[in-house]
Amino acid sequence: IATPDHWHARMTIDAVAAGKHVYCEKCLTRTEEEAHQVYEAVKRSGLVFQLGHQNRQLESHFKAREIIKRGLLGPVNLVETTTNRNSPVGAWVYPIHEEAGPHNIDWAQFQEPAPHKVPFSLERFFRWRCWYDYGTGLSGDLLSHEYDAVNQIMDLGIPYSAVASGGIYFYQDGRDVPDVFQVVFEYPERNLTLVYSATLSSGRNRGRLFMGHDASMEVGNNLVVTVDYGSTRYKDKIKNKVIDLSLPLFTFQPGARGIDTVTSATEKYFAQRGLLYTYRHGRRVDTAHLHLKEWLECIREGGQPSCNIERGFEEAITCHMATRSYLEGRKVYWDPVKRRIV
Repeated sequence: IATPDHWHARMTIDAVAAGKHVYCEKCLTRTEEEAHQVYEAVKRSGLVFQLGHQNRQLESHFKAREIIKRGLLGPVNLVETTTNRNSPVGAWVYPIHEEAGPHNIDWAQFQEPAPHKVPFSLERFFRWRCWYDYGTGLSGDLLSHEYDAVNQIMDLGIPYSAVASGGIYFYQDGRDVPDVFQVVFEYPERNLTLVYSATLSSGRNRGRLFMGHDASMEVGNNLVVTVDYGSTRYKDKIKNKVIDLSLPLFTFQPGARGIDTVTSATEKYFAQRGLLYTYRHGRRVDTAHLHLKEWLECIREGGQPSCNIERGFEEAITCHMATRSYLEGRKVYWDPVKRRIV
């Protein structure tokens, strides 16, 4: 399923009702209620569902998960994730086809599941991500990548709370989704805060950073671990000059012997996030192909793929918490008993 977000729920539910396994792009749904409906439909069906987070195939993510499990960073209390883009396409101002019009676009069908029906609009059709009627804004579009990566590495699940802020500060073109967005998620049972910060008007790369008492880890297509000067675990090694604080403790660069070329700022962004390729046995491979292969193998041989409906539901609820906090201007919470955002 590769459609605007407002069609994901209906198509997924109809597909499993027809006995079809489903591969659906993120974000899982446009709304919280749809997320519950999709979750229940997939669970009842017993069919194989995979959410299209191909970055789950990254070797660097596997290594990062191992590092966290081994406790090499010490207690991790803060994780910072970011999105930086600085182009019209990166802000979803896509080209409008010169031949497009009411005569060849079924506008009524396109907006059928949308909460608000509006007159025909080429901008809304081609640039649908700019409106909450069809999309999920920075939460479902880009936070979703960052959250899922952290969830894969640390098994965080749904946060206890979320508080978000931001606004439409650069692309004042009629959109209603923000182009600057910040959200703070709290995980008190893990003694951890997850921060997401995004702007669509600056390309300054800030990366994805796991900050531990003993070391910090930056994770993208590559991985770098740097020891903290105040570390307890590595204190003696620092004192005895075994560890040089000016150098990384560990660097993981799959495919470092090859030459990787990306031509545009958007491609660079996707490459850094592992959305284009990774490596297997030193060979460059497409992450989307690996993710599809995993899904197909589960269909044929049994088992659950890495971004199954459980992980997809966690991502959807987390993103919806951020969106709801932003739209309602308040801190929101997850009620694990009622399984609802409150």
